[in-house]
Amino acid sequence: MIRLSVDIGGTFTDIVLEGGERRWATKVLTTPRAPELAVLDGTRAMLGEAGLGFADLRLFVHGTTLATNALIERKGAKTALIATDGFRDVVEIADEGRYDQYDLEIEKPVPLVPRSLRFTVPERVDVQGQVRIPLDEAAVRAVAAELTRHAIASVAVAFLHAYVNPDHETRVREILAEDCPDVWVTLSCEAAPEIREYERTSTAIANAYVQPMMAGYLGRLRDAFAAEGSTAPIHLMTSGGSLASLDTAIRFPIRLVESGPAGGAILAARVAAERGERRVLSFDMGGTTAKICLIEGFEPLKSRSFEVDRAARFLKGSGFPVRIPVIEMIEIGAGGGSLARVDVLRRITVGPDSAGSEPGPACYGRGGTLPAVTDADLVLGRIDPDRFAGGSIVLHPDAAKNTIDEVIGTPLGLTTGGAAYGVAEIVDENMANAARVHAVERGLSVRDHTLVAFGGAAPLHASRLAEKLGIDRIIVPADAGVGSAVGFLRAPAAYEVVRSRYMRLDRFDPDVANALLAAMTEEAETLTRSAAGDRPLTTTRSAFMRYLGQGHEIAVALPGHDLGAGEAEGLRATFETQYRRLFERHIPHAVIEILTWAVAVGTQEPAPTPLVRVEPAAGPAPIGCRTLLMGSGAEPTEVPVYAREDFVPGATVNGPALVVEAGTSTFVGSIFRASLDSGGALVLQRRT
Repeated sequence: MIRLSVDIGGTFTDIVLEGGERRWATKVLTTPRAPELAVLDGTRAMLGEAGLGFADLRLFVHGTTLATNALIERKGAKTALIATDGFRDVVEIADEGRYDQYDLEIEKPVPLVPRSLRFTVPERVDVQGQVRIPLDEAAVRAVAAELTRHAIASVAVAFLHAYVNPDHETRVREILAEDCPDVWVTLSCEAAPEIREYERTSTAIANAYVQPMMAGYLGRLRDAFAAEGSTAPIHLMTSGGSLASLDTAIRFPIRLVESGPAGGAILAARVAAERGERRVLSFDMGGTTAKICLIEGFEPLKSRSFEVDRAARFLKGSGFPVRIPVIEMIEIGAGGGSLARVDVLRRITVGPDSAGSEPGPACYGRGGTLPAVTDADLVLGRIDPDRFAGGSIVLHPDAAKNTIDEVIGTPLGLTTGGAAYGVAEIVDENMANAARVHAVERGLSVRDHTLVAFGGAAPLHASRLAEKLGIDRIIVPADAGVGSAVGFLRAPAAYEVVRSRYMRLDRFDPDVANALLAAMTEEAETLTRSAAGDRPLTTTRSAFMRYLGQGHEIAVALPGHDLGAGEAEGLRATFETQYRRLFERHIPHAVIEILTWAVAVGTQEPAPTPLVRVEPAAGPAPIGCRTLLMGSGAEPTEVPVYAREDFVPGATVNGPALVVEAGTSTFVGSIFRASLDSGGALVLQRRT
C-alpha cells in the first residue's frame, strides 16, 4: 500500500512516501504564494525516485501550518460577524481579564473582525433553549445586503445559547444562501457548540476567517493530484492528533491550526511506546518554530482550548481563544530560520521572527541579510554544507560568516565563532526555559523524561538542550528530519463532538443524557467514517463536571453503556477521584454539575511491537572529520563524522561527534555516547 504524507512548514515542505518496508523522504523549500507547487514538485521527485506514479498512491495524509500563519499574519478573508442584538462587542470585552494586571499599556489581541463589520439582529434564546425573542428575518436580509455592499467573503454567526437551540443560526444560513450565495458561512453551533460566549464566538470567527483560503488551497491540491492521475483519498491531520476527511477539513479548517506539530507528537508517542519510555519530552525544531510536548504513559497531553497569536508568548489570555481538541504543547520562535540580532541593551536575541523560505537564512544565498540559527550552526561546523537537505540546497558558508560578523560579532566585539556560539546558546536557553515552564505548569519535572528529538534542526541542538535540562537520554528516530510527516502516517482517523447541556447530578436525567450522547455519537461516526474507511471504530465518552459555582471543569470518563437512573453516584465517585488527583482533596456532599459532554469516535491503531534489546557493538568507521567550535572561547576541535546509514543495531560511538543523514544531522555532545537501537533510532545516553 503506497502512502504519501506531506507537512507544509514555514520554511520547508516535508514529504514522506511509504510502501511495504520501504520509505523515501525529502525536504523542499515551501512556496508560500502557492503551497501546492512545492507539494507537487516534491511528490513527483519522490515518486520518480521510487519508480512509481501518482496512480500508485492509495492514501495521502496532509498537515499544514497555513491556517495558523493566516491567523497570525492577518492574511485571511474579509470576514463579518452576525451576533445577537447588543452583543457585537463580545470579542473585545472578552472575559474582562488582563493577562498582565500591572501593565498600564497592555496590548490586547486585535479582533479578526473590525467593529464596523460586526452586525447584530434581534433574536434571543435562553439557557434552556426556549425562544424569548423570535429571529427578525427582515433584519437578517438587511445584514445580507450589507455583506454584499462590503464585499464580505466569509461570515460567522454567533447567537446567545445557540449551543442549546441552533434553529436561529441555521435559519440565518438559509437566508444568506438565498441573498448572498457566494459568502462562506460558519455557525457557532457547529464550530464550537459549548458554553462561554466569548470562546464560542472567537472560534466561529477564526474558522470563518481562514475557511475561504483553506478551501481554495485544498480544492486546488485535490484537483492537481487528480490531474496527475491520483485517486487516493486526501486526509488532513487535525490539531488533536487524528485524521479528518478533506470535506470535514474544508468545513472546519480551524481544527487544522496545529496539524503539523500534532504529527510530531504522534510520532514521539509511538517512539515512546516501542521503547517503553513512559515519560517523554517531545522536541520538534524545524525551520520556523520549536514545539515542545509532554507525553505521559505513551499519550500526548491534550486540551480542549488553544490560544492563537499571543501578544505575550508565555502569558495565558494574551491571544484569542479557539475551542478545539488539541495536543497540548508550547511553541516558540526558535527554528533554523529564526533571526538573531543585538538589542538596545547589547544582548543577543533570537526570534520569534523567521527568515522562512523566502529569502531564508543568509547561507541559502537567496537574499537573506540577517543571521539565522542555521547560519550560526553552519559557522560552528555542525552542518555539512554539501549534505544539507540531502544536497538539494547549496549553502554558502562565507555569507553566514559575513552576516554574523556584521550583525552580531562587530557590535559586541566578538569573534565570528564567539558570536555564532552566542546565537546557539540563546536559542537553546529559550527552548530550555520553555520546556521548564511547560512542565512546571503541569506539576512535572523534565529531568526524569527522555528527550525525543526530530525536525530538521532538533538533532543539532538536542545534546545541549538535554544538558541544560539535566536529561540523560535522547532518542533521534529514523528520518527525524521529516518526523512530523512520518507521524501523520501513524495517526488514527477520529473526530470528537462536544456539546454543552447543563445538568446537576442530584437531578440527573438519564433519558436526556442518553439521547444527547446518542446524537453526538452518530454525528462523530459520520464524520469519522469518511476518513476511516472500513476500519472498525471505537467510542469514548466523557463529561466535563465541576462543583456548583466553580469556574472550570474537569473531564470524567463515562461508561460505554446507556446511563441509568442510579448512575449519578458512580459519576460522583469518579469525579471526586479525579478532583483529588488534581487538588489533593475533594469537597464532601457538595453539589456537582455537568456542563459539557464529549464523544470521540476513532479507529483503534494496533499497539507497536516492543523492540528487542541489542548488545553494544563497535561503531562504524568515520567518513571524515569536521572542525567544531564547542564554546565561545574554546579552541576549534576536530570531531569524527559518521554516516547514519553505516550504523548497525548496537553500533556505538562516543561524543563529540556528528552523525549525518539526508534530512538532518545529529550533534553528539562530549558528555554523550550514541548507539543505534533495533528500531533504527539513534539513542544518546549520558556517559557515566
